[in-house]
Amino acid sequence: MFATWFGAETVLGIPATFMEEDLGGLISDPFGASLCLVLFGLFFARKLYRMNLLTIGDFYRQRYGHKVEVIAGIAIALSYLGWVSAQVTALGLVFDVLSDGTITQAQGILIGAAVVLLYTLYGGMWSVALTTFVQMIVIVIGLLYIAWLVSGMTGGVAPVIEHAAQNDKFHFWPELNAVAMIAFISGLLTMGFGSIPQQDVFQRANSSKNENVAVWGTVLGGVAYFAFAAVPLFLAYSANLIDPELAAKWLSEDSQKLLPELVKGHLPLFAQVVFYGALLSVIMSTASGTLLAPSVTLSENVLKGWITRKNLSDRKMLAMTRWVVGIFALCVTLYALWALDRETGIHQMVENAYKVTLVLAFTPLVAGLYWKRASTYGAYWAMGLGLATWLPLEFIAPEAALPPQFAGFLMSIAGMVGGSLLHRQPEHASPHPHAVSRSE
Repeated sequence: MFATWFGAETVLGIPATFMEEDLGGLISDPFGASLCLVLFGLFFARKLYRMNLLTIGDFYRQRYGHKVEVIAGIAIALSYLGWVSAQVTALGLVFDVLSDGTITQAQGILIGAAVVLLYTLYGGMWSVALTTFVQMIVIVIGLLYIAWLVSGMTGGVAPVIEHAAQNDKFHFWPELNAVAMIAFISGLLTMGFGSIPQQDVFQRANSSKNENVAVWGTVLGGVAYFAFAAVPLFLAYSANLIDPELAAKWLSEDSQKLLPELVKGHLPLFAQVVFYGALLSVIMSTASGTLLAPSVTLSENVLKGWITRKNLSDRKMLAMTRWVVGIFALCVTLYALWALDRETGIHQMVENAYKVTLVLAFTPLVAGLYWKRASTYGAYWAMGLGLATWLPLEFIAPEAALPPQFAGFLMSIAGMVGGSLLHRQPEHASPHPHAVSRSE
C-alpha cells in the first residue's frame, strides 16, 4: 500500500508546493492522502473484505443496481486520469533533467507512457504485486541514503528545520475566517474522502491474507506514507542552504525540477544513480498499479454489461481489459500533454483527480455500508445533485468561496438522504443481493 501511494507527487510535487507555499499547502497531500488510507483501513476494509468482491464497482451493483455501478465505475476510472498523468509527467521531467533538455519533457512523457504501458500490459497485476515489495525497499533505502548525504552538506537536519521555521514554512492552520477554513477543509476532504472509493486501494486490501491484515496493513501504510513524505520535503528545502542560487533559479522557473537538479549538480555519481533509481521505482510502482486499476473497473463494471449480458470467457475478458489498458494509456498521455501545456503542476494534477469521486462515488459508498435505508433512488439523487452542482461551478466559479467540489459533496449527501427517505428500497430487495461472504 505504501509503495503504491508513494508516487511522483510525493517526491516531486509535494516538495515543489512546500517550497512555493508552506505546510498548509500540503493539506491535500500528504495529510489528506494519509487520512484516506487510515480511514479506509478502519471503516471500510473489513466490511468490503467480507463481501468477497472483485472490484470496488461490484459494491455499487450489489447495493444499488447496474446503472449506479456504471456511473460509479466511470467516475472512479476518470479519477485516475490525473493521477496516472502525474506519474508519466514525472517520467518526462526525469528524461528532461537527465538529458539536459535534449529530450524535452513532452517527448519524455511519450516515452514514459510507452514504458508504463508495456510494463503493465505484459505483466498485469502479477508484475505489479511482485515488484511492489522490492520497489518499496528501493524507495526507502535510496531516499534515506540521499537524505544522509544531504544532511552532511547542511550540517545536519536541525539547520534545515530552523531555516524553514524562520521563513514561516511550518505555517499550517488557516486564518480564522469562513472562506479560509472552508478552503482548508475542502482541500483535506477532496483527497481524504475522494480517494477512498478507488480500485487500487481496494484491490490491495482485498488481496490480504485475512481481514485483520487488510485493516491494519492499510492503516500502517497510511502512517508510513505520512512519515516518509517528510524526506523529500527535507531534501528539496536543503537546496536553500546548499545552493541558494540554484533554489532561486528553479523556484522561478519550475520548482518541480529543484530536487532532481540539486542531486545532479551536488551529489556524487553513485548517489545520483541511487536517487534516480529510487525515483523511477516510485513512479513505476504507482503508475503500473494506477493504470491497471481503472482499466479493470471499466472492463468489469462498465463495458462487460454493455457488450453482453452473458458471461464473457476469461480469454475474451483478458483481451478486452488489455485493449482498455491501451486506450486509457492514450487518454493519460493526451491529458498529461494538455496539462503540461497549461503548466499544471504534478501536485495539482493529483489533487484535482479526486474531485469527481468525492461528488459521485463517496457518499453512496458510505451510505451503502452504514445506512440500511440507503436506496437506489438515493444513490441516483446523490450522484445527480453532486454532479449538477460541482461541474457547472468548476467552469463558472472555480475559485469561489465555497469550492465547487465541496458544494457538490454537500449536495450529494443531501441527495442521498432525501432520495432514500422519499423512495425507500423495496422490502423484498436485499441490500447485498449477490454478495458472497468469505471467512477469515
